[in-house]
Amino acid sequence: MLIFLDIETTGLESIDKILSIGIIAIGDEEKIIFNLVNEGKKVPSLASSINHITNEMIKEKPILKDSQAYKFLEEHNESESVIIGHNVKFDLNKLAEAGFFWHGKVIDTLRVTKHLIPECEFYSLQFLRYELKLYRGEDTNIVPHNALSDAKVVKSLFNYLQDISSLENMIVLSNKKVLLQKFEFGKYKGKYIEDIVINDRRYIEWMIGNITDLDEDLGYSLKYYLDETR
Repeated sequence: MLIFLDIETTGLESIDKILSIGIIAIGDEEKIIFNLVNEGKKVPSLASSINHITNEMIKEKPILKDSQAYKFLEEHNESESVIIGHNVKFDLNKLAEAGFFWHGKVIDTLRVTKHLIPECEFYSLQFLRYELKLYRGEDTNIVPHNALSDAKVVKSLFNYLQDISSLENMIVLSNKKVLLQKFEFGKYKGKYIEDIVINDRRYIEWMIGNITDLDEDLGYSLKYYLDETR
């Protein structure tokens, strides 16, 4: 079974909780699930401004473990099932914090796209939706940062990537660090990492030594180029 998954949360920190979960499952037939949930954490205005979920909307909603989505994931938590998401490590970590630990296979469309299409300028789900023209043929109810809508875009991105790579290879690539070419944020956004390592080595060394939540692929790339230019 292929399970396309997206969640929305109260924020990006470890203390933040899941607010909604969207699932599109492809097995013998297609199943679509969308649930709002209440994990007991107030929804800050910043989160509402992104995902448009308010405290009033979740007030009477069940906790995640009592939701249809959670029960569905538990039912299909087996070795041959594949969860597919964009930066899916974040989703799985949040599910683990809520007590759900996935035992099946995983495809991260973010990491796979970085491997297979390194020439992309950015890799956010919405950027790829337009850059790769995934919007062609999609339904008219796609709303960015809505869990079910984003799961639909993940499904479209996966279908696009299947024209380049096999499912089995995508599983392998999802667990393989990406050697990034350019910075995606910060004062050197859009610049080649190798050039900055040569011209501002002390800044790169500072990043590695001081940014505790450095993206795994970025950290790997910084150390690679540092070693290459010694």
